[in-house]
Amino acid sequence: MTVKVLDQKGVPHCAIARHLGVTEGAVRYHLRRQAAGASDGRARQQHRAAPWREAIDVYFGQRDGRRVNLAELHEWLTAEHGYVGSLRSVERYCAARFPKPKVRARRRVETPPGAQAQADWAEYPRVVIAGDEVDLYAFGLELSYSRKDTQVWSPRKDQLAWQHVHNESFRRIDGVPATVRVDNEKTAVSRGAGAWGEINPDYRRYAVVVRFHVDACPPRAPQCKGKIERRIRDQRRGCDPYARPWDSLEELQAATDEALQRSARRRICPATGTSVEEAFALEKPHLAPLPILPEPFDVVVTRTVALDCTVAFEGRSYSVPFAHVGRAVEVRGCAGRVQMLAAGRIVADHPRGTRERVVIDLRHFEGPATDAVLPPPPLGRMGRRLAEIHAMEPQKRPIDLYAELAEVAR
Repeated sequence: MTVKVLDQKGVPHCAIARHLGVTEGAVRYHLRRQAAGASDGRARQQHRAAPWREAIDVYFGQRDGRRVNLAELHEWLTAEHGYVGSLRSVERYCAARFPKPKVRARRRVETPPGAQAQADWAEYPRVVIAGDEVDLYAFGLELSYSRKDTQVWSPRKDQLAWQHVHNESFRRIDGVPATVRVDNEKTAVSRGAGAWGEINPDYRRYAVVVRFHVDACPPRAPQCKGKIERRIRDQRRGCDPYARPWDSLEELQAATDEALQRSARRRICPATGTSVEEAFALEKPHLAPLPILPEPFDVVVTRTVALDCTVAFEGRSYSVPFAHVGRAVEVRGCAGRVQMLAAGRIVADHPRGTRERVVIDLRHFEGPATDAVLPPPPLGRMGRRLAEIHAMEPQKRPIDLYAELAEVAR
């Protein structure tokens, strides 16, 4: 075939002979045979496995239409019928003897707005950050309808990082899709794969709080999340972290966000024919509103809400909406935040480790009564005046503070 192709390209016979390390007469011989329509005699030879045809037919019949493992067939022929040929000889015989299996067509699906996002990781080893070579991971999330995408950088791939990059991606699209199709990473699927896999308990709890469904991709089927697979490939060319050294991870993230924003204005959405940015504006109303996102946590305890609408945690008292008085809530110590959850939803969020020992959100004392709890009495005139004075800038507060309060008390 090399002789034939080079001859068709007009390469001289002497040059072909030098390239292949043969004589020029050998080149002319093969060209004459091809011009005469000669065929290779080996193609007319009998397959080595042909004498075992009846045994092979019996084996295929026992499979009853199911897929046949040719390695197992070869082992069976060797053990039961004394076959001495190689596995490759069995493969050649079966390829010539039996027709190719039918090709199953794939269904092309365009999901409706807000229905699905696809997520996956990409690895970037030895990226220069602050003068050091760091192995980074880029988490990509793309809305299936509008093709609006995000890319969040992380130095780790553990469960805390997995939830953190989800939070950052949801913040960038300012909403939550109904489902997120993920690969079978251990942070997403702890055992098994695909629809029969077991979702990681930590990730399942996170998904319940944020209110989206985890859709695990079938194993060895990258086409089932082809949108994010292709986008990650394009992102490698679009925003190259190796282009220059970076002062910090935040600088790289800001440059990536800016590059993706420019790309969204330039790329065309196949579902609408408009730019991705315009298609995302159409899809945005179909996304669920962005909730208070759960932060990755290192401490979790259960506390009962006291009568003064607070719970104790790490030597401080944090307010909780009054409707939860007397009920147990889950308190999570996150990186810089303290979050309280009830029935799988975040009901309060406060800064963690403050100098203040009592951290209050006045909104937690407002609202209508429930079947079991009445709201606290509203602030009186004195309380309202104290709140107004506290909210004033120090230079604007009354000089005679006690006279002001006494006036209110009359």
